[in-house]
Amino acid sequence: MVTAVDVREVTFRYRSGKGLRGVSFSVAPGERVGIVGPNTAGKSTLLRLLSKVLTPHSGAVLVHGRNISGVGRLALAREVAVVPQDFQVAFPFSVNEVVLMGRYPHAAGGAWSTRDRAVAQAAMDVTGIAGLAHRRVDELSGGERQLVSLARALAQEPSVLLLDEPTAHLDLRHQRDMVDIIFAPRTDRVRTTMIVSHDLNLAAEHCDRLLLMAGGAVQAFGVPEEVIRPDRLERAYGCPVQVDVDPLSRRPRVRSSPVHAGAVQLETESPWM
Repeated sequence: MVTAVDVREVTFRYRSGKGLRGVSFSVAPGERVGIVGPNTAGKSTLLRLLSKVLTPHSGAVLVHGRNISGVGRLALAREVAVVPQDFQVAFPFSVNEVVLMGRYPHAAGGAWSTRDRAVAQAAMDVTGIAGLAHRRVDELSGGERQLVSLARALAQEPSVLLLDEPTAHLDLRHQRDMVDIIFAPRTDRVRTTMIVSHDLNLAAEHCDRLLLMAGGAVQAFGVPEEVIRPDRLERAYGCPVQVDVDPLSRRPRVRSSPVHAGAVQLETESPWM
């Protein structure tokens, strides 16, 4: 089986003792996978391992069949791009300059070619920020900065796109913009997308498969109908939930159960659903 991402018995521990334990799964090229689970489940840690920010204590991460432990950072950046949860720029770069930074893994001798500039422009067009090209990034709103982060990642032309809560802290309009871009219909099926999200309904509606994590381990991995089940969600989140079917998408939908004493309310419906 050809895989875009292959995680094999990966274990990682922070000094606190938290981390991942024996995580294994495979993602096919072009697949859209949602990574869901409660806080401290290990979702963001998994993305850091996939992007080589962290190194597994044991096990292996393969991208297109290559163990990334033996792949240089620039070479990996030509395959894998990351959109972090909170995008900050320390210097007063323009939007155009920041998006062009996504071309650095491809640039010859550090100089931007005509194609580099064209790819960066296309990424700004797709994300709707072309009109901000000459604005300073530190002058933009949080939602606009997040779109700049996505444009920079798209400018890398990655085969694997990793997103860590890309809609967190965004208003309704920017949430809609981000979701529409990430999950836009496409025919090439080339780019693999893995998105960490606390919004179970967003993930269930838009992703091909869901990876449910809790306690640093995989609890379930499969199509939304297999993962979004009350028994599995209640074990992972530790609170009661109700699941029905969305009348429009026909995908499973999580609805909040009445909050009992000591229980934590889970997810509500996505604001754009």
